[in-house]
Amino acid sequence: METIQIFCENTSSLHDIRPGARLSELCKTIDHKCKYRALGAIVDNQLKELSYNVYSPHIIKFIDMSHPDGRRMYIRSLSFLAQRCALDLFPEHRLTFNYSLPSGLYGEIIEKKKGEDGKYKALRLSAEQVALLKSKMEEYVELDLPFIKKKLPKDIASSIFRENGYQAKAILAEESKQYFISTYYLDGYADTYYGPLLDSTGYLNLFDVIPYSNGFCLQAPSTSEPWKVADYKYQDKLNEIFKEHSEWNDILGIESLAHLNKAVSIGKTAPVIQIAEALHERKYANIADMIHNRRDQVKLVLIAGPSSSGKTTSSNRIAIQCRTLGINPIVIEMDNYFVSRDKTPLDENGEYDFESLYAMDLEFLNQQLNDILAGKEVELPKFDFVKGERIPSGRKIRMTEKDILIMEGIHALNKELTKDLDQSKLFRIYVSALTSLSLDENNVISTTDCRLLRRMVRDARTRGVSPEETILRWPSVRRGEEKNIFPFQENADVMFNSSLIFELPLLKYYAEPHLNRIPVTSPAYSESVRMLKFLSHITPLTPEEIVAVPPTSVLREFIGGSSIKY
Repeated sequence: METIQIFCENTSSLHDIRPGARLSELCKTIDHKCKYRALGAIVDNQLKELSYNVYSPHIIKFIDMSHPDGRRMYIRSLSFLAQRCALDLFPEHRLTFNYSLPSGLYGEIIEKKKGEDGKYKALRLSAEQVALLKSKMEEYVELDLPFIKKKLPKDIASSIFRENGYQAKAILAEESKQYFISTYYLDGYADTYYGPLLDSTGYLNLFDVIPYSNGFCLQAPSTSEPWKVADYKYQDKLNEIFKEHSEWNDILGIESLAHLNKAVSIGKTAPVIQIAEALHERKYANIADMIHNRRDQVKLVLIAGPSSSGKTTSSNRIAIQCRTLGINPIVIEMDNYFVSRDKTPLDENGEYDFESLYAMDLEFLNQQLNDILAGKEVELPKFDFVKGERIPSGRKIRMTEKDILIMEGIHALNKELTKDLDQSKLFRIYVSALTSLSLDENNVISTTDCRLLRRMVRDARTRGVSPEETILRWPSVRRGEEKNIFPFQENADVMFNSSLIFELPLLKYYAEPHLNRIPVTSPAYSESVRMLKFLSHITPLTPEEIVAVPPTSVLREFIGGSSIKY
């Protein structure tokens, strides 16, 4: 029999397979060297299901839960499983996923039709109902039912989604530029997920479903420890941000991406931008009010957040609001308190770990801050990154009653950073793009993707870093955030959600051309394809509409045109 040769990157060798063979067959016959069970494969730098049939030579790499695409496949499949099981338990309702939580996805059971107030009513789930949902999902895992993929004409797919109660999903299908929609079936129930799924429910043997707010949290395996479910931690401040986001969407009259696309298409972008920016301004003012109300006690404001969250703009705008209340902010740069290069800790690869807390001279930092807070005159340091050592700056400061210190950095929420200070004098702020409009009722756009788009646009514009390089560096950035920032976010006195409802249409205008230029031979290609796929459902802003974004907007930090100095 004639065979096809494929090169498997996992084994660094060639393999002969029959034409039309599924990737799952090859996966079973070779030692693919994945640390965990193989979930999918990168075929010529494109993500494919294990059901993919091979008819020509390819370069193939099998991926597992430790790979970002493998993890996304797992979560998409787990979401579909939850949706199918919710139908069994709540046949007159539908399941929606509203937000990404640090430990999973937040889901609710919603009525299929709007009430008299024009809103969808959600059931308040009991612990017993959540436990029933988990039990039903476990039954489906035990049955090992296949996820079946079909290409349906978009009008047929749309009618299926509408019948299932997913109006936003139906609209996106109708407005798609594709003739056919990839539709998945599980036990006779159809839906779409904007990326490949696993082979069957039997792969989903590690998850949890726990009560959260009015609904539940669907937990997948941990990012850092894929052999166990992510640790659960209810975060009150984060939950308040989600409530605030829903309230802001109600004010704007935009429930979904379909509604936003419509607003952009009919030329209603300007009022959306104006109201969204005004809501941000009110939040900045509220934070300044909180600081002012504690002005007799608070002397140091610490600000932290992950990459591309808009910390610099937010810090400046909070400082401006403080000035309107008679408070004079003095900015101290945390980067000037590094230890000398020869004392910098090393990571597991023997490289300098500049993101480690102990890359900071904690003793000297605490000593200087205590002296400043005690009213002493202090000369601030300056770190020479070329020599790798601290040098005098010549900048001396002494605090007055109207002054307040502001310091921004990745460790600002870690209490170990300021362990020798009087904690009552500190006010901590966490800034991040914490929410985003979902693609539809049960496909959440990761806020991590929003930050990646922000960084890609900014770095290409100001730092000479190609989008390809940004994508390839991103996993390392994410590991640093998981270790140094996210575990401490609930230490904040207040969280600021730097997301803006119009940012994806804005970022699409700038990011799409960059992503389209990444070549198919690049290791970043599969990620660019994924991002282009979800951007394809978004109606971009025009240059004329982008002019309406004010120069003080947090998004100007990334697209340019800001009136704030960085």
